[in-house]
Amino acid sequence: MPERFDLVLVGGGLANGLIAHRLAVLRPDIGVLVLEAEAAPGGNHTWSFHAGDLSEAEAAWLAPFVVHRWPAYDVRFPRRLRRLGTGYASVTSERFAEVLQAGRPGLVRCGMRVAELRPDGVTLSDGTQIAAAAVIDGRGPRPSARLSIGYQKFLGRELRLSAAHGLSAPVVMDATVAQDDGYRFVYTLPFDERRLLVEDTYYADGPGLDGADLALRIAAYVAERGWAAAEVLREEEGILPIALGGDIEGFWADRAGVAASGLSAALFHPTTGYSLPDAVRLADLVAGLPDLSAPALFAATRDHSIRLWRERRFFRLLNRMLFLAGASERRYEILQHFHRLPEDLIARFYAARLSLGDKARILAGKPPVPVGRALRALAFPRSLSPEDAA
Repeated sequence: MPERFDLVLVGGGLANGLIAHRLAVLRPDIGVLVLEAEAAPGGNHTWSFHAGDLSEAEAAWLAPFVVHRWPAYDVRFPRRLRRLGTGYASVTSERFAEVLQAGRPGLVRCGMRVAELRPDGVTLSDGTQIAAAAVIDGRGPRPSARLSIGYQKFLGRELRLSAAHGLSAPVVMDATVAQDDGYRFVYTLPFDERRLLVEDTYYADGPGLDGADLALRIAAYVAERGWAAAEVLREEEGILPIALGGDIEGFWADRAGVAASGLSAALFHPTTGYSLPDAVRLADLVAGLPDLSAPALFAATRDHSIRLWRERRFFRLLNRMLFLAGASERRYEILQHFHRLPEDLIARFYAARLSLGDKARILAGKPPVPVGRALRALAFPRSLSPEDAA
């Protein structure tokens, strides 16, 4: 007889890990198993969020995972330098794995590669069967003809410097760098006075990532800032989806009844790619479900994803302007223009909670891209569903 659990979570990334953690805390009677293909859950990542992205209750239960907090952050553009007083925080994969695995022994099994996934069980690559009342697929984004996307791709290096860097806050966007292959910026997190995470990030049309080239650009940026790297502590890279449009109901129909989480469920901020706030809310949603059977869990994750996709249509409209309306080397002007707005509106943008008035203010005035191209970008290019028509 195969082992049986109430819930099997395939993939030990952020979304599935937070679901497992929340269930372990709130419903310890539920038999939960996380199957992670690699040597440890969480991979090699840094997840960040703005203080306004979470409610007080959400921030409270997430607190053990957070390793760094800052009271403000900076943005830098050729014609705009600004410090915003919204708090910023980060979760590292090391802390994530530590907290997740300390909660319940045996909750996570690593080195488990899944060959087949069904609503009520999985088959491992060695043929082992594991049965479940329900399964959640949280293995990250998969190519889908149903969605039209751009890409946010990055390489990050955590560095120990030979002397203090002098930063007092994260630099979430430094777009004063050369604009190649789409909107480019450098993202910097100061972990202590000599330790930094420096990421070179692009919003680009294609998914190709030249790690060697980005490493050279990071080295050049560090040198330009007058810093000297004594040691490279670690390196991380990623290629994240940026939503332009799509048929979200068709996307879920293709899942054949298997519940999903995180990027597998199209749960991420459409413009920034940030996924932690959505992962936190999904964990609370799943932990509060009275019925954790496969049909109920599929319906709950599907309906939640579809509702957010529809609510966030405006962000996909902005993304189409960013990717389709301007020349690649001038895409930064859209973000530069946006950061003229009041701080509270910017906070609501990052939290994906814009009011109608906020949306009007974002679109007000002369667009920083040619008007004709802006109108064409808004008029449903590369979209696959009428719900994305402007």
